[in-house]
Formats: sequence, structure tokens, C-alpha cells
Amino acid sequence: MGKAAREQSARDRIKAQREEQLRREKRKRVATIATVAVVAIAAVGGGWWFAAQSSKSEQVGASLAPITVAGDGSVVMARPGVEKPVLDVFEDFQCPACRALEETSGPTIKNLAAEGKAKVVYHPITIFQEQTNKGITRANSLRAASAIRCIPGGAPWMAFHDKLFKEQPSELVEGFKIPDLIAWGKDAGVTDPGFESCVTSQEKAPAHLEYSTKVMESQKLTGTPTLKLNGTELDTNVAFKPADLRQAVLDAAK
Repeated sequence: MGKAAREQSARDRIKAQREEQLRREKRKRVATIATVAVVAIAAVGGGWWFAAQSSKSEQVGASLAPITVAGDGSVVMARPGVEKPVLDVFEDFQCPACRALEETSGPTIKNLAAEGKAKVVYHPITIFQEQTNKGITRANSLRAASAIRCIPGGAPWMAFHDKLFKEQPSELVEGFKIPDLIAWGKDAGVTDPGFESCVTSQEKAPAHLEYSTKVMESQKLTGTPTLKLNGTELDTNVAFKPADLRQAVLDAAK
């Protein structure tokens, strides 16, 4: 090999080494950025999880307060004559944090209403956009919320409500399928002969979407779950801690 050839070969090796070094540095930067992003998301979005883990849930009492479905789809759970304080619960059946709230503070919310210490108003809504996971997540939420609108109220409404959270699917796969929703309704004690056709046709879906948009805009919601006590949003550390939530409601009644 001549001198010129050897020099060219050396230059090629140096170039290849530099390119490999650049690739390694790029992979390292990408990994670092991804790690920082995950940590940031966990710090912001995981607050509810840490609060839920540090809380002790109550046991649901023997009986519930009467449950009435309003014309707009909101649901009131309160003893007769109890008008305040008002605890509004904004939730999406496909929302993992909403499931965590139900598991952690759901019993306390039910008990406060049963004890006559609060008027609880549930607002099932759909917060997910059509483009989320190719529409799968939104469709899951919509089927569940439309189905529960087919129940006129009473204990079956709450039993179905709790079942939806218990059976909440992953946000990435199709869930809340029509046959399951119908079966869960019957298990919850729904006897209305029109329930099955109402769920199958999803006839309540348009009204539910309209209500969701209205509520999110009027309440200036940035996500779910959101608890409001007499119109004021409660901090996550209160909402996900049953003892603190109970005390906040009792203080609001003074």
C-alpha cells in the first residue's frame, strides 16, 4: 500500500471513529432527556398517587344516602333536606387517577352523604380527546358514561358506578364493551326493561358529550378527578386523604 493510500485509510478510520463517538453522544443525550421528562411527568402527574398511598380509606357504611339523577346527567347523593356543604365530584370512568380517588376517598364521600354531612354531586364526564390513542380511550369513556346514564338512580346507579371503576381497562385497549356493560347493569340490580337497548344504542352519548364540554368550560377544569367544596377546588393532598377530606367538609359546614 502506497503512502497516499495509507494516509487515506487513516483518515477514513479517524472519520469512522468520530462518527461513532457522535452517535454515542447523541444516544446519551436522548436517554438523558427522556429520563428528565419521565421524572418531570412523575413529579407533576404522580402527586395523586403518592397522596393515595399515604392514606387510609374508610369502610362504606351500611346504607347510602338517596341517589337522584338530574336531567343534565349530574347525580345528587344526599339526605333529604341537606343542601350544604356541597361536594362536587368531577370524574371520568376511564381516568386512572379517578379510579385511585374512588378506591381511596370514595368510601368517605359516600359516608359523608349518608351521615347528612354533605350534599354530594357526581359529574361523570369524558375528558379524553378523539386523537388520544387513536380514539380508543375516548370511546371507552364514552361507552361507560353513556351506559350509566341509562340508570335512573338509586342504589343500582352507585353499584354500577363502582363496578365501572373496578373494571376500568387500560387506556390503550378497547374496554367497557357493550355486552359487559349490560351484564354489569343486571348484576348491579338494574331492572328497567329499556336498559339493554339504551346501552346498546348508546343513545345517551350525544347528551353526555354536550354535558362534558359544558362542565369542563364552565368549571374551568384542567383534568380529573377534581373535587370542589362549595365551589372551591380542593388540593390533591386533601382529596386523596380521607381524614383530611372529611375534616375539610366538616369545617365547611361550620
